[in-house]
Amino acid sequence: MTAAAGGPAEVCAVVLAAGEGTRLRPLTERVPKALCPVGNVPLLDRALTRLSGLGLAGPAHVAVNACYLADQVVAHVGDRAHLSVEPGAPLGTAGGVANLRDWIDGRPVLVGNADAYLADPAAPPGPDVAALLDGWDGHRVRLLGQPAADPAAPGTFAGHDFTGFSLLPWRLVRDLPVVFSDLVRAVWRPAEAAGALEVVAYPGTFYDTGTPADYLAANLHAAAGGALVDPAATVTGHCAESVVGAGARVLGDVRRTVLWPGATVRADERLRDVIRASDGCTVPANARG
Repeated sequence: MTAAAGGPAEVCAVVLAAGEGTRLRPLTERVPKALCPVGNVPLLDRALTRLSGLGLAGPAHVAVNACYLADQVVAHVGDRAHLSVEPGAPLGTAGGVANLRDWIDGRPVLVGNADAYLADPAAPPGPDVAALLDGWDGHRVRLLGQPAADPAAPGTFAGHDFTGFSLLPWRLVRDLPVVFSDLVRAVWRPAEAAGALEVVAYPGTFYDTGTPADYLAANLHAAAGGALVDPAATVTGHCAESVVGAGARVLGDVRRTVLWPGATVRADERLRDVIRASDGCTVPANARG
């Protein structure tokens, strides 16, 4: 894929899916965060669909890293992307990209967090983030962002909060060490200090899904205010403002609830603002990991 007329000839993409998702425990003791469903679609699949919408698909153009519960990620991705399995502990966002240096092989790289939920009513996945590539000079680091509530708060970039995707030139990827490190300190802040970082505004909705509250909020957004029920689910009770996965059964009463595939709500149960897994594990949206 070309980034811009006269710009870099080809861009590849890396989806970061190695993290443990500690703030979503105990849900992520069962599946890695990248495979947690939002709107009945695993987060990783949402990321791959977004890249496909940009013309980036297949193992020559898209890579996925894995570490925590890596076997699940590897099995889920299959041959849809190049796989980079990190031994031991995750290498972090920068280390994970560095570990893919030979595969990236001179190309600029679009890096996306698997746990980023993005939705723009004006554009489908892919075209909704195309502005990140449009007119890029091939030299600057680009971040996708949204105006921050406090533009001067630590962690912001040019008054924006990061929303899950960045675009890196090869010259900054080439020398990254394969050690635990993050893109914020290894790439973004140095580029910012050198006047070589720019933020592209994302006009839609963003959740990082890292906490139970944000994970629930992303699911409710995907449900668009109603009940999003998989055709293979059974609902004989009451269900409102919720997401119900395949094979789940709602015999009781749920509102503002996420039921993973295979979960059950008994007839005598009334669930509000929770996430329930197939084995009955139930996490309140206000829970802290």
